[in-house]
Amino acid sequence: MADLESLKAKLAPFNQQHVLQFWDELPEAGRQQLALQLEEIDPGLIAQLHSGDAEQPDWHALAQSADPPPAMRLADRQQGQAGGLGVTPEQARARGRQALDAGEVGVLLVAGGQGSRLGFDHPKGMYPIGPVSDATLLQIHLEKAIALANRHGKSLPVYLMTSPVTHDEQLAFLKANDNFGLAEDDLVVFCQGTMPAVDKATGKLLMAEKDALFLSPDGHGGTVSALAKSGAIDHMNRRGVKHLFYLQVDNPIVPIGDAEFIGYHLLAESELTSMAVAKETPGEKLGNFAMIDDAMTIIEYSDMPDDVAEQRDADGGLRFWAGSIAVHVFGVAFLERMLGMKDSLPFHIANKKVPHVDESGALVEPSENNALKFEKFIFDLLPKAANPIVVEYAEAEVFAPLKNAPGAPKDTEEYVQRFMMAQHRGWLAAAGVDLPADAQVEISPLWALDAEGVEAKAKAGSVEVSGPTYLR
Repeated sequence: MADLESLKAKLAPFNQQHVLQFWDELPEAGRQQLALQLEEIDPGLIAQLHSGDAEQPDWHALAQSADPPPAMRLADRQQGQAGGLGVTPEQARARGRQALDAGEVGVLLVAGGQGSRLGFDHPKGMYPIGPVSDATLLQIHLEKAIALANRHGKSLPVYLMTSPVTHDEQLAFLKANDNFGLAEDDLVVFCQGTMPAVDKATGKLLMAEKDALFLSPDGHGGTVSALAKSGAIDHMNRRGVKHLFYLQVDNPIVPIGDAEFIGYHLLAESELTSMAVAKETPGEKLGNFAMIDDAMTIIEYSDMPDDVAEQRDADGGLRFWAGSIAVHVFGVAFLERMLGMKDSLPFHIANKKVPHVDESGALVEPSENNALKFEKFIFDLLPKAANPIVVEYAEAEVFAPLKNAPGAPKDTEEYVQRFMMAQHRGWLAAAGVDLPADAQVEISPLWALDAEGVEAKAKAGSVEVSGPTYLR
């Protein structure tokens, strides 16, 4: 642990030594905590970010020269055609299955968020979303990994990223539930990093307590460095994992390890492949996949100029149609290469309300935005990837994130559960199972992973659905 004088020497050139003002009154444990936090920060970087010297793209100008991304469109997939990538769905599925059969695929599950926006005072992954079973988001995702491993005869390691505020509770939850059946070496839980918040006007570090900086997660873009720091990348190399299927915990209908998606990634020799849904309106609140100077990127909906968002193609569809749903496949070698590149991901700056301790030690609760927070976004890796591609899926198949409390127009518990049951009813109907159109039915991944699994179950014996039904 650094001593007081070395901490002062680190902070003084940047006028941040105010964070040591309560040092003399702190117990030894408090001094240790504060010293460890200060050892982790880079005051020079923080000063640079506050002063605006960190490079911020002019998205309005860049969007004017953007082009749509190389993509496999949904219509081509549904018709079995090769489409824009020159690969048929059948070819992609075959190649993806080869990788899964060889144990070359792992899952990167981002689960750092709290459920506070849902009125749920726990990590979001612990939210009971199952419409019949009350299965949690974490349970559903982990059971998908188990089901996929059973199908291919090779385990599918899951790398679960938490945050400092959710880490301990999620570890205890997983332990209490025996990792929902995942073997010990098939689940690696690691914690993302943090960044301090600063006063918006002065750039001064804000204190959460007399012995603690106000720290917040450094964004899902912090995944790359956290993977390395935690030893997760070493684990991947030991297990022979070459590709990571990335998703966020709030979306329970993601087709984890989808063979076709993985196959497109491999046959295109892509380092980063992204799942997309077609935007319904120009201003829909989804990031826009686009090519700028021959590099793939995402232009956030808030940064996309209206005149570009409204452009149409020759068929009358949106020219920038590809909306990001935060589902990707990464090459592990690509992530390792990014680790070797200093500042491979830029910081994004957000104006926030941050409660903090003032010079007298009193807690200040701001009524308006008073602070800057700094985050990295995983999609900023896109421009650095070789041969990045986009694959379009139907929204009803892949995207129903739980984000909002009841009363919001979408992304609520009721909204997500409606999507889940509609998907499961569709699988059963396609397999010839007789059921009411509005049947309340939920399928555990352990019973059937997808439509293919449901069809196999239906062929093996009768499937009955009467009243609220949980097939497990």
